Amino acid sequence: MVEDSFPVGSEPFASPDDYRICRDLHRQFGTTYYHASRLFPKRLKPRVHAVYGFVRVPDEWVDNPGSMSPAEQRAKLIDYRNQFLRGLDGVRPTEPVLRAFCDAARESNMPIEEPLCFLDAMEMDIDIHRYPSFEELRRYTRGSAAAVGVMMCCVLGVRMTPAMTESAKNLGDAMQLTNFLRDVGEDYDRGRIYLPLDDLASFDLTESDIEKKLVDDRWRNLMRFEIARARALYASTDEAIQELPAFVRRPVKLARVLYSQILDQIEANDFDVFRNRARTTRPQKLMALARVVTSR
Repeated sequence: MVEDSFPVGSEPFASPDDYRICRDLHRQFGTTYYHASRLFPKRLKPRVHAVYGFVRVPDEWVDNPGSMSPAEQRAKLIDYRNQFLRGLDGVRPTEPVLRAFCDAARESNMPIEEPLCFLDAMEMDIDIHRYPSFEELRRYTRGSAAAVGVMMCCVLGVRMTPAMTESAKNLGDAMQLTNFLRDVGEDYDRGRIYLPLDDLASFDLTESDIEKKLVDDRWRNLMRFEIARARALYASTDEAIQELPAFVRRPVKLARVLYSQILDQIEANDFDVFRNRARTTRPQKLMALARVVTSR
């Protein structure tokens, strides 16, 4: 059975240990998101951790496969998807993060197209390692990032108007683009380039320049262009964020502020993302937290 949303009235799948696994994944891998999530009310935190756990497990399979072959990666993703779909029929998943996620999604009446869209993007990562244009890249981020923004809004109980949905997608894309800019070197080591190839060409750059970790005026100009694109996406979400209830607005705003500060740090590092990982420091996190908590 595949419907437009999760069935209601089923017995919960997850145990406290399942939610704890999700929380630990969130704390280990999503430090900025985890820092912001601490502002959510206690009743919402397990749902937030569940969404993070749901996306992190398959993301690790495709990003850090170890000895897994592409065929084995695909088999794990297919099994994960099938467990998820069987969960819609009331069959308890064997994956702890899926048990927590199915419960959180069911409680929030989440449209199933969003998690399925995310899993489609994970499968794309196995085979597609270059994107000719920004439009092509956003077809990927529709699943890898925009879908996550919508899922998060759903579990938080946000009223999803068309404008709010678009802003949730844009915030996801802005954060994903920030990751792409920060992680150019790491992604290249995995055989991937998430910078649009036509953007590279526009600034007279090639893949070999990334391989050489070359930071010159051409590279700096490309990074300025991409940073401006990310900041425009962040800015497009600010009005919608201000419309959120305070108990949702503050943690979402904190995540938005902290993630956009990674762009500031890339600039401070003279756009050298190969040798200096851009990150927010603990004092920066605390200062942002103070500003957000005292703001409207």
